[in-house]
Amino acid sequence: MNLSTAPESAIPRQSLTSAVADKLREEIIRGTIPEGAQLRQDAIAIQYQVSRIPVREALRQLDAEGLITIVPNRGAIVPALSPTDIEELFTIRALLEPEILKHSIPRLTENDLEEAAVVLRRYETELQHEDHLFSWGRLNWQFHSLLYSRAERPHFMNIIRNVNNSGERYTRLQLYLTHGIARANQEHHEILEFCRQRDIAGACKLLRQHIQHAGQSLKEALQQRRASD
Repeated sequence: MNLSTAPESAIPRQSLTSAVADKLREEIIRGTIPEGAQLRQDAIAIQYQVSRIPVREALRQLDAEGLITIVPNRGAIVPALSPTDIEELFTIRALLEPEILKHSIPRLTENDLEEAAVVLRRYETELQHEDHLFSWGRLNWQFHSLLYSRAERPHFMNIIRNVNNSGERYTRLQLYLTHGIARANQEHHEILEFCRQRDIAGACKLLRQHIQHAGQSLKEALQQRRASD
């Protein structure tokens, strides 16, 4: 981790905690801060020219997101991405999400579908900016959750939400590492169109394939990156 104190490393003084978290999140997802790295509050504060307080709060935020792990007596560590975790999370998603979509499609309103389209357009815009990595996973979940919103299965939805929160790091990383933006956009539009047509079988089949491909492509990209490292 480059701890240069050059002026260009300084961050704007808006919400310092959010700014530090954004910087660290981007470097972790890009691999600039590698797996296994220890994040030292003093070093980060020097690099970004801030006090330790926003750094400490930013690390807590990233710990809650699952991007880092705060270990007693060791501090903040960037955990290794586990192929087993990737496979498990995407398998759970591929099983549960088509099921809840099946129940939601007949009840989706035109307003729901239009709102999903608006989120999708915003998502496409954000994907053009690699420095907006944080918003990728959030907008991806917002799009999917709108399509699931009429299922009237609150317990089901809670499980899916928790799985997506656990896997948001993987969702952003999958798009970044695999250059899968074009395919993801196309499939999102096709899923939305199936929903408009009330084609439950077509929408659920494509959604399952969409999730399975994302998980498999991420596993392969990680294996290639580790082999090259």
